Amino acid sequence: MKNKRILLCLCRMGGGEMKYIEEAFADNWVVPLGPNVNGFEADLQRFLASAPSPERLDAACADMPEAPVKSVVALSAGTAAVHLALIGCGVGPGDEVMVQSFTFSASANPVRYLGAVPVFVDSEPDTWNMDPVLLDRAIADRVEKTGRKPKAIIPVYLYGMPANIDAIMEVARKWDIPVVEDAAEAFGSRYRGRCCGTFGRYGVLSFNGNKMITTSGGGALVCESPEAADRIKFLATQARENYPYYQHEEIGYNYRMSNICAGIGRGQMEVLDEHIAHHRRVQQLYRELLAGVDGITLHDNPSPEIDSNFWLCAATLDDGTHVSGEENAYSSPSGSLVGGVAATARAAVSAHTAVEPDAAVEALRVALNAENIESRPLWKPMHLQPVFASSPSYVNGVSERLFRRGICLPAGPWVSDADVERIVAAIASVITR
Repeated sequence: MKNKRILLCLCRMGGGEMKYIEEAFADNWVVPLGPNVNGFEADLQRFLASAPSPERLDAACADMPEAPVKSVVALSAGTAAVHLALIGCGVGPGDEVMVQSFTFSASANPVRYLGAVPVFVDSEPDTWNMDPVLLDRAIADRVEKTGRKPKAIIPVYLYGMPANIDAIMEVARKWDIPVVEDAAEAFGSRYRGRCCGTFGRYGVLSFNGNKMITTSGGGALVCESPEAADRIKFLATQARENYPYYQHEEIGYNYRMSNICAGIGRGQMEVLDEHIAHHRRVQQLYRELLAGVDGITLHDNPSPEIDSNFWLCAATLDDGTHVSGEENAYSSPSGSLVGGVAATARAAVSAHTAVEPDAAVEALRVALNAENIESRPLWKPMHLQPVFASSPSYVNGVSERLFRRGICLPAGPWVSDADVERIVAAIASVITR
């Protein structure tokens, strides 16, 4: 019998989702507002203000001030949250926004929605996230070249790993530029004991089907005050003025979360701690088992201040590491998208793009796939994406090297201890050094 398919990351139900959904139907609340939306926002707000559990508390967290009380707006997607956050920061046509290059395109696309220009900043090697020193230099250069400051900074918590956010916020204060934290992958991750998404003017969360918890699709924007949240709610609900007829004086958006999706979210909040603990358990197993495999290095918390949720477990092949079959790695186009996404992706016309993972990484992905184990290359940096070829970028080579040598491994709630053992054994069997 063929082994079961081990998927990269797929959230699962396990809380009281049906209770909230049934209540919504019983009360006829099947619109983008209602009791579940309000309740989900309150649940998120409480979690973001919470202290870490005693076993996660470290001396490095002792001097971190308590998280400020934030207001949360539930939205249709994390991308919608980025878009509205940029509007809240006053971003408009021709403005520049500093964006982490090593990320998914949803971090950068909303900049273009507004007619603004993304300016990409490379990563530091420890966290894989925005390099604060390079950010500072890049802002200084943009000011010198354009005579204007960028309007916002978007650091990303890649694969759930917290950025060096204290240093990024210090740069932001120096230049008086607001920060939009893209914490889409980092719900439950903490920096010095404080939840990611609570440091900047805005924080972005995602509840897509592959995230730490899901609302099937959806996201949220963490706002610095109730007044800021009210402004976002207004824009997210078609910017309707308070008249008995439809009066619109600003452009609005249909971005609010539905009461049904919010009901799923409320049920998922009941198992959030369990989901986070499971992801950390999977990371610990990879940590123990990959320690015995030469040629591959697991991405892990680089310091006591950083406490990742390990939404995805990622690793890099060491320089000089080879994998069986790499000589045939790119012999033909081989897309790996699954499910509905595959049906919407444009067919590849070539086995190669201008910048791609090294042959050893592709050979490892193909070998794992042959064993019914789904894996993926790391995000391709935005400054290497054809769609952003005209955007300014400040690079140090870190994200390109990670893209060429890195791979994401299965890490979701469905991954068992035995699965991790099988995955590591499959990796070890094809590494030839």
